[in-house]
Amino acid sequence: MSIRHWPEGERPREKLLARGSSVLSDAELLAVLLGSGARGKDAIALGRELLLQAGSLAALLGRPDRDIRVGGLGPAKRARIAAALELARRGLAEQLLERPSLHNPSDSGDYLTARLRHLTHEVFACLYLDNRHRVLAFEELFRGTFDGASVYPREVVRACLHHNAAAVIFAHNHPSGLAEPSAADQAITRELGQALRLIGVRVLDHLVIGESDAVSMAARGLL
Repeated sequence: MSIRHWPEGERPREKLLARGSSVLSDAELLAVLLGSGARGKDAIALGRELLLQAGSLAALLGRPDRDIRVGGLGPAKRARIAAALELARRGLAEQLLERPSLHNPSDSGDYLTARLRHLTHEVFACLYLDNRHRVLAFEELFRGTFDGASVYPREVVRACLHHNAAAVIFAHNHPSGLAEPSAADQAITRELGQALRLIGVRVLDHLVIGESDAVSMAARGLL
């Protein structure tokens, strides 16, 4: 039976308008975005299939637009989902920029995870902070293959000077899915820290982003 034939109080759109978005399940919220079902599936069933394919709502948030594919999900519906996910990512970025200052790994972890987790190639990124740990900018500095990215201390120093940063948080993803700092990760972090100390920039953390979690090297005592 199509959703439009359901009792009004059970239809996702009407329920949202009457009771607020927080009462809807993840699948129901996706159903509102999709607008209608396809190929014998109602919009909620389509939303459930999307979540099942991704593994979780968080995983869907980090999924590349090109990977949003479910049977019956045409270009228009894929575009709606991709736009909503990008709005969510930008919302995370705005929240980060609006915070008075960053004091612990969790402050930046959600944003950096959303930005990097879904990538199939390795990226090394920097979050630049002022002397009160307020965010100045975010930048992807180096891109690599599935196996790694070459990181050049001279370029990191130049970027910190360009942004007039007093501190920096590094982040890179492990496309293999395991968020565990390698010996190479620890070595390059130490090398970057030594280079940046010469210009008065502090390394606050280095986050390693895996498929389902992020590891803070500062929290591990590896800085």
